[in-house]
Amino acid sequence: MSKLTIVMYHYVRDLQNSAFPRIKGLDISSFRRQLDFLQAKYSFLPMGDLTACIKTSTPLPDNACWLTFDDGYRDHYEYVFPELVSRGIEGAFFPPVKSVAEREILDVNKIHFILACIDDVSTLVKELRLLYLSSDLSQYTGKSFDDYWEALAKPGRFDSDDVVFVKCMLQHALPQIWRDRFADFLFKKYVSQDVCAFAEDLYMSSKDLSEMVQAGMYVGSHGYRHLWFSKETRQTQLEEIQNSLTFLGSIGAPTDDWVMCYPYGAYNSETLEILKGKGCIVGLATKVGVADLQHHPHLELPRLDTNDLPQ
Repeated sequence: MSKLTIVMYHYVRDLQNSAFPRIKGLDISSFRRQLDFLQAKYSFLPMGDLTACIKTSTPLPDNACWLTFDDGYRDHYEYVFPELVSRGIEGAFFPPVKSVAEREILDVNKIHFILACIDDVSTLVKELRLLYLSSDLSQYTGKSFDDYWEALAKPGRFDSDDVVFVKCMLQHALPQIWRDRFADFLFKKYVSQDVCAFAEDLYMSSKDLSEMVQAGMYVGSHGYRHLWFSKETRQTQLEEIQNSLTFLGSIGAPTDDWVMCYPYGAYNSETLEILKGKGCIVGLATKVGVADLQHHPHLELPRLDTNDLPQ
């Protein structure tokens, strides 16, 4: 067999008792029920078996399943790790280095928590409009705010058009200096003034990751700064990947036959070329589907979101 169901997780926490119950995450009770379902239907795959399948064509077990956890949240150490250990399951974790090593909040997480604190996203769109106009940004970008809305406000799989718009504007559409300014302003206004303390609470530490590696969990690369690789130069991508590998080595994670989990699922031909030269064996995208190791390129494997499976 060559079919592999790869499941993607992000926030997994005690949502109802958390400070941000509206964050788009999976409640720990739902996670446990989903694991019950998966254990009854699937065979969990350790990284060693996946490597053997790719390198030696060793068949996968029937209904093979691999659990992946993106972004290095403390949730994964506090809730996911103990649950997997108690069930004898090896999970694969992909932390961006900057958030773990430098305790800096990623822009993607700032946006998640801003949205979790807003009752009406249209209010946030109006606030972005005011920020855009007051900064006279059209003279730098050559675009009006309405031009951006027309191009970006398209509903996604799990997000409405206004949510997609806010995410795109603050993740990649605007020039970086302005993205940073707007996201910082909105985060401090709606979420927390103490950005450092928030980051300390949100992310795992290097020590946490080392403990997980020693306990048999797999830790792979999610880049250094969690950038859209497809929008970066080859040199920037190379630095991001190399710096992440250096970090993996420092926590005892493998750097031979390793796994790349693309931030935002974004990559291009240059990314793939760099990864091949660095000995990467698997690349995880966000394309939706069950991976077929005989047909999908191993550096472009699709995944299912936790919301695609029963909970």
